Amino acid sequence: MVKRLFKCVKEYKTDSILAPLFVVLEVIMEVLIPLLMANIVDIGIKNGDISYILKIGIILVISAMMSLLFGVLAGRYAASASAGFAKNIRKEMFHKIQSYSFSNIDKFSTSSLVTRLTTDITNVQNAYQMIIRIMVRAPIMFIFALIMAIRINSKLSLIFIVVIPFLGIGLYLIMTNAHPNFKKVFQSYDKLNRIVQENLTAIRVVKAYVREEHETDKFHDISSEVYSYFKKAEKILAFNRPIMQFTMYACILLISWFGGKMIVYGAMSTGQLMSLIVYASQILSSLMIFSMVFVMIAISRTSAERIVQVLDEESNLINKENPVYTVQDGSISFENVDFSYVGDPNKRCLKNITFSIKAGETVGIIGGTGSAKTTLVQLIPRLYDVTAGKIKVGNIDVRDYDMETLRNEVAMVLQKNVLFSGTIKENLRWGNKYATDQEMIHACKLAQADDFIQSFPDQYDTVLDQGGTNVSGGQKQRLCIARALLKKPKILILDDSTSAVDTKTDALIRKAFREEIPNTTKIIIAQRISSIEDADKIIVLDNGEINGMGTSEELLKSNKIYQEVYHSQVKGAEDNEK
Repeated sequence: MVKRLFKCVKEYKTDSILAPLFVVLEVIMEVLIPLLMANIVDIGIKNGDISYILKIGIILVISAMMSLLFGVLAGRYAASASAGFAKNIRKEMFHKIQSYSFSNIDKFSTSSLVTRLTTDITNVQNAYQMIIRIMVRAPIMFIFALIMAIRINSKLSLIFIVVIPFLGIGLYLIMTNAHPNFKKVFQSYDKLNRIVQENLTAIRVVKAYVREEHETDKFHDISSEVYSYFKKAEKILAFNRPIMQFTMYACILLISWFGGKMIVYGAMSTGQLMSLIVYASQILSSLMIFSMVFVMIAISRTSAERIVQVLDEESNLINKENPVYTVQDGSISFENVDFSYVGDPNKRCLKNITFSIKAGETVGIIGGTGSAKTTLVQLIPRLYDVTAGKIKVGNIDVRDYDMETLRNEVAMVLQKNVLFSGTIKENLRWGNKYATDQEMIHACKLAQADDFIQSFPDQYDTVLDQGGTNVSGGQKQRLCIARALLKKPKILILDDSTSAVDTKTDALIRKAFREEIPNTTKIIIAQRISSIEDADKIIVLDNGEINGMGTSEELLKSNKIYQEVYHSQVKGAEDNEK
């Protein structure tokens, strides 16, 4: 885990080396100060040598100034190294997530990934800064101060050897007991983020159903869970300071007691006792600082494990060696395809799917909720891999293509239309970042979006709110269709993406498709018969299996499911007219 994260230091290695180097220099200066003070007392003041006092005093001031300078430099480089380290981790994690397949993303969760990219990285950043600065300072200070203490009086220094094991055992027990609780804390954070995300995304639904109180209760429950685990962890960590203070004051009292007796018997000078007490404080404060770092490491250890899980997760969709970089046409064939989200042949969503589509054909897919319509089309651009069987695009297995090449030739307009904050132009250019204004206008005319865009004061420069909340559902769908058309794909998939537009607009969109993009293979998933009635072929799905296939006229004669849907919609339309 440490080795994996250390790779993210990269260009900040120099700062990561300079920070502890300046810490060592700072400690050396600090350790010299008590020795200089002892010399002033034992030599300068005792002998009444003013020149000696001034000389050592100047050296003492210079040492203090140097210590301050080295401390500032150490802090600066530590901050730069830790911030850069966090930046690189965040960048690697984000890039890694971009390479994930849908099944990899399903394994975590959106809220969990957000927590790992924010809270967990912040914890690791803070821990890294403490490691390269304070974790270096504490042992160096401990060693140097201990050496000086032994040099002054080796017998009194034995006190440290007695108390340090007691302190070490206490810190170990605190860490091992706190870690499991912090693990639960971050799992609870994932749930908390999920609830907040759901509430903010669906705030209009919450208000429409007057569910504010219910959402508040949900937030309160999970917030209380985070509080509970944090409280348990902090209760354990609370023992850290009392143990440290007990150890520190016990040492100082013992040194003062025995040191005072030694002064009386002439075995030690006043200056030596004074400097020994300072060194005792330095030794024990370094141990206290070390314990604080241990606390931070206890917290960040869980975060580091969660980060490494993301970095080490390998996408189950990878390019083969020497992949194909050209898609010849938009022909599609499914050959005995089975698919399971969990990879279990006994839990298949799609079962023995076999059909073929010629390039340029329009194919409709219809079926009840849960019949795996969306699952089927997601296999075409290889968002998931089949569990069994084979899918070909342009007579080549989709697994043989370079994934970027394949997906650039397949445009999907999903059930859940997603627009991003920014102008309409910026959103359209997701389809083609080099699209000209004329190309965007043409695509919007095909998608029947140009008229309402022109009605806006800023037209194509109109700024969309996050999620496109300042346009209607039908307008959002048409913008997403236009965005897909800008890709000029060989295959266009519309996943129930005209459900929010009226039948007249739907018909105009389909007419534009027939006339303007005849060579593009069009797959339309729809609940309305009118949306797919004129398709070259209609596939009826039921419980993950093909229940029927043919033209609308053929299915009206032979397929019961299609007949029921057709007659219910036609009859409903006739009743509405009456």
